[in-house]
Amino acid sequence: MDKHKDNGILLGKPDAVEYGREVVEMAENDTELLNNVYREISEKLGMDTAMEIYRMFRGQQISFPVRFFNPVKIHQTIVQEYNGKNIRMLAIKYDYSEKTVRRIIKESLEK
Repeated sequence: MDKHKDNGILLGKPDAVEYGREVVEMAENDTELLNNVYREISEKLGMDTAMEIYRMFRGQQISFPVRFFNPVKIHQTIVQEYNGKNIRMLAIKYDYSEKTVRRIIKESLEK
């Protein structure tokens, strides 16, 4: 059994992601050397950030939620801020439809 296996997943050696400074400098000067996703990250956020993301998540499938904020917490905040007349303002503020804000408030009253 491979000493780099954990729960059936083959783990790379920790130093496997350490590229020589020369290769990193080449990629900084010619981003075409990078895979597409890392090139985009590097162009937007810098080579160091792209390399850190690579180290942290390499080989993983990652999907990002459409909403940046935690919907449970936002729903609680909407209920707290609701004053009986500000559905439209809350919908605009939290990027929800007025119908959704009404549903959130109604569901909170049913609990």
